[in-house]
Amino acid sequence: MRAIFTAVWALLATIFATVTAHAAPSGSYVITDVTVVPMDSKRLLPGQTVIVRDGRIQSIGPSARIRVPAGAVRIEGRGRYLMPGLAEMHAHVPPDPKQAQWTEDVLFLYAANGITFARSMLGAPHHLELRAKAARGEILSPLLYLSGPSLNGNSVASPAAAARMVADQKAAGYDTLKIHPGLDRARYDAIVQAARAHKISFGGHVPEAVGLARALEARQATVDHLDGYMELLLRDGADPKVPAGLFGYDLVDSVDEGKIRQVARRTRQAGVWNVATDSLIHHVLLAEPSSAEMERREEMRYVPRAMLAQWKQARAGLQSQPGYDPARARRFAAVRGKLIKALHDEGAGLLLGSDAPQWFNVPGFSLHRELDYLVAAGLTPFEALATGTRNVSRFLGTPNEFGTVQPGRRADLILLEANPLQDVSNLRRSAGVFLNGRWLPKSRIDAGLAAIADRYKQ
Repeated sequence: MRAIFTAVWALLATIFATVTAHAAPSGSYVITDVTVVPMDSKRLLPGQTVIVRDGRIQSIGPSARIRVPAGAVRIEGRGRYLMPGLAEMHAHVPPDPKQAQWTEDVLFLYAANGITFARSMLGAPHHLELRAKAARGEILSPLLYLSGPSLNGNSVASPAAAARMVADQKAAGYDTLKIHPGLDRARYDAIVQAARAHKISFGGHVPEAVGLARALEARQATVDHLDGYMELLLRDGADPKVPAGLFGYDLVDSVDEGKIRQVARRTRQAGVWNVATDSLIHHVLLAEPSSAEMERREEMRYVPRAMLAQWKQARAGLQSQPGYDPARARRFAAVRGKLIKALHDEGAGLLLGSDAPQWFNVPGFSLHRELDYLVAAGLTPFEALATGTRNVSRFLGTPNEFGTVQPGRRADLILLEANPLQDVSNLRRSAGVFLNGRWLPKSRIDAGLAAIADRYKQ
């Protein structure tokens, strides 16, 4: 099962984006009489007027007291809710610069769904220029946080090669390092040592030969997909079964759930953050909903037919393996849900990410589904939304830049028709998005989605 997953992962690891900028240039905007969802705490600020100027939130205050600057574009906020934009903390940028149209479309799908920040987790050299263009506002794009090319068992030949790769990626200007499977302990330790020397973070998978205990000890910045946790949750005396299957799926029958809280506390003490990507697990491993049911979801109109066919084929191949059992898959998802809740309750950092586009995870739309799964795991809507807003700025060490709606913060915002603190599904009811200070109204979003659907209907 691991071999099939790895092969399909390599085939489908595409994404991200740059849309040739059709948005209005950054200027002055005023959102009148809106309810602000600041996300600094669980509260609402009704009847506010928000001034955005040159990409930043200039001021917020009661509508009767705020003076509207002359010439500002007015946006009706009555009956609406203004919250921070979301971060997709496990995204992928297409590695091939020739994939221009798909790159543009993926990015638009992110923006259309209120994603204003993307942590790209599989790098290529042309991504560096995309990041610069996004930061300058030359393309319609979430701001990009880039990993370099994957550090894995095939790309890293030796500990010395690992050290060179880390130094080269830091010098090239990448923001972080991506860990993939296949590394042994010696090569992983060389990456850790070099990353510390060059002051660059590293995150992603936990190679089976390394194990989660070592990843926590090394203070890996993020563990993505909850990789390695099942091994650490095995009951005493259980067979470790290496390989362990997809993120430990083959181990779930030997897990001691009584260890979950202890392991969550250990994660918090290590200062390691998790990006669960639970939507990926639900869409790949669970027998329900079926591929046919997911194919009928509206968002599937926005991906190429060939890619959708690959997703269906890969899912069918995985679920036809001798070790696959629907009941075991449900248990696996349930244990993961308990782990997510325990990580939150113990104060271990959680970040929002869905691993899109991947296995029925359509960019942007999959992040909304990820929020649904976080709430199903026991988080409140506020707690779930925090994983994609203020938690991200804490993780990056930039709490004054974004993640809350406050004066001076970057104008990465979502205007909603309903209260997201009541129900995270209200994120799907957007009236528009501020993307790095640029206003993208619903009319523009709808037109862009229609164009993408038309492009891929054949």
